[in-house]
Amino acid sequence: MSAAAGFIIFRQTKDSAIEYLLLQTSYGQHHWTPPKGHLDGDESPLQAAERETKEEAGLDKNDLEYYDKFEEKITYEVNGKPKDVYYFLARVHNAEQKINLSDEHQNLSWSTLQGACDLVKHENTQSVLKKADDFIKTNLKN
Repeated sequence: MSAAAGFIIFRQTKDSAIEYLLLQTSYGQHHWTPPKGHLDGDESPLQAAERETKEEAGLDKNDLEYYDKFEEKITYEVNGKPKDVYYFLARVHNAEQKINLSDEHQNLSWSTLQGACDLVKHENTQSVLKKADDFIKTNLKN
């Protein structure tokens, strides 16, 4: 079974709105997802999520505040085979942080929960975003 991992990354704007980072792929259907990618070798899901977030958005651990009580796994089929995707949650320290896209992506969006769910077509990814939003509203560190 193939596996991937990524971060649901959010920021809190000056008016306290919560916005989620989504990246639009530059290949295929040009779909929108949080930063994520395949596990390499014996990487843990968290290590893969950190590496992919650095590669795809230019964000490393120093840019992020992790919410380590949040971890969600979704499973869906790709080419007839099951794929597990692990999502972790992090907030950017600086809401104005520059995002550096890799060649794999052509666009980015900071969106409210509703806007993010509109961009993301997969129901299970929408479900993870909603769980993250509930978690943030319950646990947000100011």
